[in-house]
Amino acid sequence: QVQLVESGGGSVQAGGSLRLSCAVSGLPISWYCLTWFRQTPGKEREGVGTIRRSGSTTYADSVKGRFTISRDNAKNILYLQMNNLKPEDTAMYYCAADTSSCSLDYPERYDYRGQGTQVTVSS
Repeated sequence: QVQLVESGGGSVQAGGSLRLSCAVSGLPISWYCLTWFRQTPGKEREGVGTIRRSGSTTYADSVKGRFTISRDNAKNILYLQMNNLKPEDTAMYYCAADTSSCSLDYPERYDYRGQGTQVTVSS
């Protein structure tokens, strides 16, 4: 059974940092494209960034230079380091995995996703 479990969310002031983790079981993350999405009530899910099997990464323009995706294949954990957080980064953050899709635009194409962890940034 595949499980993706996010953690590390919380409340932080603008300018602060958080590191999210996505612990994956049931599949080797090195074989998958791993993506972080976020969603706020009333808005569509937004792709934040993705890391491919090759290790290459792509980020949404809104987080470039502030967020960094990484993974630990030995521990089977995906990370999202978020620096210089802004109030507009407030959202529920989800991780997702798929063998072929690395798209930031189509979250529905991912085979597996977690339940999310809440990030709240106050001004």
